[in-house]
Amino acid sequence: MTATTGALHTVLGAGPAGTSVALELARRGHPVRLIDRAGSGEPLDGIERLSGDVSTVHGALTAIEGADVVYHCVNVAYHLQVDVMPGIQEAVLGAVARTGARLIVLDTLYPYGETHGEVMTEDTPWRAATAKGKMRAALDERYLAAHQQGRARVALGRSADFVGPRVLNSTLGGAVFPAALTGGEVLALGDIDLKHSYSNILDVARGLAVLGENPSGDGRVWHLPTAPARTTREIFTALGDLVGHSLRTVTMDEPRPFGPFDETFMNSYAELFYQHTEPQIMDSTAFQEKFGVAPTPIETTLSQTLEWYRGFLAAQAKG
Repeated sequence: MTATTGALHTVLGAGPAGTSVALELARRGHPVRLIDRAGSGEPLDGIERLSGDVSTVHGALTAIEGADVVYHCVNVAYHLQVDVMPGIQEAVLGAVARTGARLIVLDTLYPYGETHGEVMTEDTPWRAATAKGKMRAALDERYLAAHQQGRARVALGRSADFVGPRVLNSTLGGAVFPAALTGGEVLALGDIDLKHSYSNILDVARGLAVLGENPSGDGRVWHLPTAPARTTREIFTALGDLVGHSLRTVTMDEPRPFGPFDETFMNSYAELFYQHTEPQIMDSTAFQEKFGVAPTPIETTLSQTLEWYRGFLAAQAKG
């Protein structure tokens, strides 16, 4: 059984992930609403943009009114996550419990904690020792408990580090692609000779849309389609080939401000820096086999991302 095309799909959060999900849903022919606090931003064909505050149950209920499927792609500043994200979960989960809408949650790999290079599958134990990892694991336990207890219908889609159009604040984002194009200094975090998984934001969007269309995926965690892990050095080499010159890398062995990452962000990110001192290998075979969705090859992802950044930088230059 799949969701009907006429069902209203409401996306909460208009960052790179939420925007990409909304565009993917519209491409698939669904009526789509995209909700964030501002309710403004770039015009998106086939998408109704509205303002909404999902930090309270009342606000969340207003935001998801009429929705058959809700996508939780809300995020907050890194240093606020531990304090703010549980309240948002309580509001959104409470709202869908009242309306009966299915809830698709964009999730992270943080609950697994340090893996010492072990390949992460959906069966990997949750061993988070950081504040953000423990917080994310607690949220996920509550989501799954709500589903198991029949209070809500929920599916969780986990992603590795984002890369792709609109992705700025990622380890493979605004500190890499502009400098790669202009010959500036490209940020390299930790040991770039370790394998590291990166999820194309467009694959993340496709994966979440598939979960939204397929109730058979409810009640569990899924790893969204992600290309096989490569070393970050290999990715930088491929990126250099695409731009026609070797990248000038600056290696950061410990967290410090650089480019789009200010001191507040890096201080908050420090507890997660282990992701760059051990292999981070995510396996999405279960999702690929269940739903027949393959990840985009990393070379294609890099080309797509460069194309977007060229347009982004050109628009910035025009002011």
